[in-house]
Amino acid sequence: MSGRKKSGRKIIIGLVVFVVVAVGAFFGFQFFTKTGVFRIPGVVYYDDSLNTGELSTLKGIFNDEVDLDKDVTIKATTLYEKPTLTDNQFLYEVSVPVTDFYDARDDVNEFIDDEVEYLPIEKLSFEKKLLSWDGKYYLDSFSSGAKFRVISFESEKYDEEIRPLVESAFTKVFPDSNSVLTFAQTGVTALSRNMNAKIARVNDGNYFAENIGQFLSGFDITHTSNESSFTNYASSSNICSDFRFTDTLLAIGLDIVELTGNHNLDCGSTAAVETIDWYNENNIKIVGGGRTADEAAEPVEINQKNNKITMFAYNESTGGATYGNTPGANQYYEDSAAAEIAAAKSRGEFVIVDVQYYECNAYVAEYEDSTCDAADSAAGDQIGFFRHLIDLGADIVVGTSAHQPQTYELYKDGEIYYGLGNLFFDQYWWPGTTRSLILVHYFYNGKLLQTKIVPTVYDSNMQTGLLDEETKQWFLGRLVDARP
Repeated sequence: MSGRKKSGRKIIIGLVVFVVVAVGAFFGFQFFTKTGVFRIPGVVYYDDSLNTGELSTLKGIFNDEVDLDKDVTIKATTLYEKPTLTDNQFLYEVSVPVTDFYDARDDVNEFIDDEVEYLPIEKLSFEKKLLSWDGKYYLDSFSSGAKFRVISFESEKYDEEIRPLVESAFTKVFPDSNSVLTFAQTGVTALSRNMNAKIARVNDGNYFAENIGQFLSGFDITHTSNESSFTNYASSSNICSDFRFTDTLLAIGLDIVELTGNHNLDCGSTAAVETIDWYNENNIKIVGGGRTADEAAEPVEINQKNNKITMFAYNESTGGATYGNTPGANQYYEDSAAAEIAAAKSRGEFVIVDVQYYECNAYVAEYEDSTCDAADSAAGDQIGFFRHLIDLGADIVVGTSAHQPQTYELYKDGEIYYGLGNLFFDQYWWPGTTRSLILVHYFYNGKLLQTKIVPTVYDSNMQTGLLDEETKQWFLGRLVDARP
């Protein structure tokens, strides 16, 4: 009997020892591996480089309900060139330098500038002027000209723990060349008179675009208002174009030609129609003119890169208009224009309206004359008429008749550019007629981000190029001072 008791005690003692050893091993393993009851939760370390907004976002993600297994350290870095990101980094913000719309400056040399404001790119709009930094313009390069804010996460379990928490909040889509539509509008082109004499000597239409062709052809869409038709009867005394000038238009990558000008019929109806045929054969869209009044009234519709734009162009009392079945420019009629603009706006489209208005003439001598800087023409109320088009619903109104650049302004919810001047022309003896403004519009997801003004100039060789930086700033300042 006593033997059985001893055997039972041994079994019980053995079980107790086994349990003690097992429990000790279990808690010992947890102690040494810092798991179970001895587990130390992961800690979030916020680096001092994080700003208030970033901290707020991060603390909303790593709240008290988040239980991490491993520590994570979060840092922020500001770079001035777009970085190549590693797996644990996110481009959190792109901030661009901006100034007042009417500021004549185009460029800042340092990012530290008390007069320059920085906006997240998603808040950029045309009411502010985007500046380049040290010659680098963000909407042209998308890799410089901005502050690039990078957030990085360092953790032993980044892929398992951290990525699922932060990926949706920190993966952002920013504008790039695949999503931003670039649209260059230019002023008067009249490849005629003295230019005809010049092309007879150089025998090369590309000659006139040597200094501007690469620049203009680099945009998604390039426009000009051509006032002369092609014909074999072009001479040094008429506003008609030698056929070799077709190479000039091809060299600038022309996509849209405006025919609101008052000289397209100078060479006769046959030349006007043959010129229209050439545009069609070369896939150049036509606005503001045509073989008939109905054709001339057709707008250009642009549907590219998630942007819908309708462009109207009208001739307002400058001659050369079409009536019925004759070729010519699209005459402005108040009722039809109001209805056309309203219909485009009702479809949710962005509306650009070009106007061939009364010309301002100040060709008094071979010196600078600022008379035409202001939006005052020889006849009519230019300011009132252009503003009225904004009132009708236009988003941008552009004057394409001025042979000298005119002022510009913000009006209500739109932009007005009263006159762009001469892109290609032959009057090189008056400084005012040698200059023009190229408007480069940048559209993103149906929104106008910016209109960059790029002044040009041509010389006695009638070769157009970009205006130098010092003269450009002076000239834009002069135009701004003349605004209504």
